Amino acid sequence: MADYPQSQGIKSKKHSPRIVRGIFYWSLVREFASSGLLIFSVLMGIVVFTQLIKLLGESVSGGLAVDGVLVMLGFSALSFIPVLLSISLFLSVLLTLSRIYRDSEMVVWFSSGVGLTRFIRPVMAYTIPVVFIIALLSLVLSPWAWSMADEFKRRLNSRDDVSSAAPGVFRESKQADRVFFLEEVDTEKKRVANIFVQSVQNGKDGTMVAKEGFQEIAANGDRFLVLLNGSRYEGVPGQADFKIAEFERYSIRIEPVELPQNTSNRRAYSTLYLIQHPDALNQSQLVERISMPLGAFMLALLAIPLSYVNPRAGRSYSLIAAIVLYMFYNNMSTIAVSWVAREKVSMLVGLWGIHLVLLVGTIIYFYHRSSPFSWQRWRQ
Repeated sequence: MADYPQSQGIKSKKHSPRIVRGIFYWSLVREFASSGLLIFSVLMGIVVFTQLIKLLGESVSGGLAVDGVLVMLGFSALSFIPVLLSISLFLSVLLTLSRIYRDSEMVVWFSSGVGLTRFIRPVMAYTIPVVFIIALLSLVLSPWAWSMADEFKRRLNSRDDVSSAAPGVFRESKQADRVFFLEEVDTEKKRVANIFVQSVQNGKDGTMVAKEGFQEIAANGDRFLVLLNGSRYEGVPGQADFKIAEFERYSIRIEPVELPQNTSNRRAYSTLYLIQHPDALNQSQLVERISMPLGAFMLALLAIPLSYVNPRAGRSYSLIAAIVLYMFYNNMSTIAVSWVAREKVSMLVGLWGIHLVLLVGTIIYFYHRSSPFSWQRWRQ
């Protein structure tokens, strides 16, 4: 038999363990990020749409000025971002690893010597930056957004009736004794056209219509709405006291509106203020803010063993279990915040109680998925 040199023929290529670990690490991080960005975009779109409908409803009913809708929408969306990021983080890790189980890729990684605990490193590489953003939003930016929203709404409510009136919308005065309607507004000439004013004076209903008008400030600082070329109808049509008067110039005094006092909204308090004034309600607000990034970190870690899917049975079980678990954690966090506010438990117990239970459950679940034989023997 002839001996053939081993250099001839097909050469087998072996990848080093470092290359395999690099492929494993970065492929997971990229998939986590792309899935999380998609989930966050969908959730953010739903929240913005629902908040826009709510604010437009308030604007139509007269509770909010039209020019304040977009500003309030921005502040409202900013306050919802920490919750949406937490949900997106949990679901992105869960759905990505569930897909790996479903497509039998997990079998390949396990065969390559990659255990379940090796998934902690890429998950943490994706989770820690997101948790940092959640902490920044929850502790700093969300309270600022709440305070700015309250201040902006307070200033909108302090505007006089004419300034807050919008073209094409009937608006009632703050004193509930007048109704304004402006068809057109010329901001350059500072004039309004086709004005309708219904008011109650001396116990009689009066209606005024005018072709145009403008605001005028008297020497003593009083403000007036001056109507030009209009008519006033007073009384009830058909009765003897019904009057019709035409005028070239008619002035209506605009009642000044005091700036309303700022109501106590603890969501708008800065985190530093809550720390410096540690009463029960402020401590409950601190527990709520700190629980946001801490819970996001714990849930992302728990999503690793929770994502197990039997390819033959589908992944509905893991999704249902994840939804139930997230609802349970959210409800328990709300209860903990309520108990701290009522002084039933201390701040440390309210903050760490549910999270320690979640950590212990995560460790047990990791052991269950990593060592099924030992778990069955312990259970027996």
